[in-house]
Amino acid sequence: MEIIVLPDADAVANAAAGIIQARVERGPAVLGLATGSTPLGTYRELIRRHREEGLSFADAQAFTLDEYLGLPADHPESYRSVIRREFTDSVDFADGAVRSIDGQAEDPEQEALRYDAEIAAAGGVDVQLLGIGTDGHIGFNEPMSSLASRTRIKTLTEQTRRDNARFFPSIDEVPHHVITQGLGTIREARHLLLLGLGEPKALAIAAAVEGPIAANCPASALQLHPHTTVLVDAAAASRLEHTEYYQYTHAQKPAWQRY
Repeated sequence: MEIIVLPDADAVANAAAGIIQARVERGPAVLGLATGSTPLGTYRELIRRHREEGLSFADAQAFTLDEYLGLPADHPESYRSVIRREFTDSVDFADGAVRSIDGQAEDPEQEALRYDAEIAAAGGVDVQLLGIGTDGHIGFNEPMSSLASRTRIKTLTEQTRRDNARFFPSIDEVPHHVITQGLGTIREARHLLLLGLGEPKALAIAAAVEGPIAANCPASALQLHPHTTVLVDAAAASRLEHTEYYQYTHAQKPAWQRY
């Protein structure tokens, strides 16, 4: 696990976009895309690089991380709609290259199995972008999720519903259930890219990075992955105990070593 502490959200977005760009430019890539507020700066920077520097996603594929159960695909807050509005419709992914979970599937359990199989058929995810919740969740893997879980139905905690209520007219309209990639599914990606922004995420970042691997902090499962990069701003890093070490190792990183 590589932890990189950067001064602010813009620096995190720029670094994350650089990692994604480097993989896309090496050849056909499969990207895992998260929603929520944390990745928005990264998506804006990737759009800028596409428009101003010619970064192309024409040979790339993408899979979204999760979806609300019961929301129509065209609902403005379905994650299928959000990822297209915030990122993929502004670049040049080919038609059909961005895949999402069907939140209205007649059989949600079969939909979860189908989605895992579709990711595998695409060759697996090369770079999975992740945010982190204030309680340490990633995707919609709430605390006490199995560290080996596959894509499945989950019940949202009231804290997560409150956190997401800002996107809906009222909390009463936030669904109680989702389909999310599981922690085991996420950890099959070849490179995990976790972003943390702001003081409210500081405790979760500290638990994920420096705490024990435990189901009460789902993001701590990323410690088990051989290639995880954690990009945090100064505020989100404020509860870390070993910041000087992380800064030292990043400064000594050899030029030939990729993220």
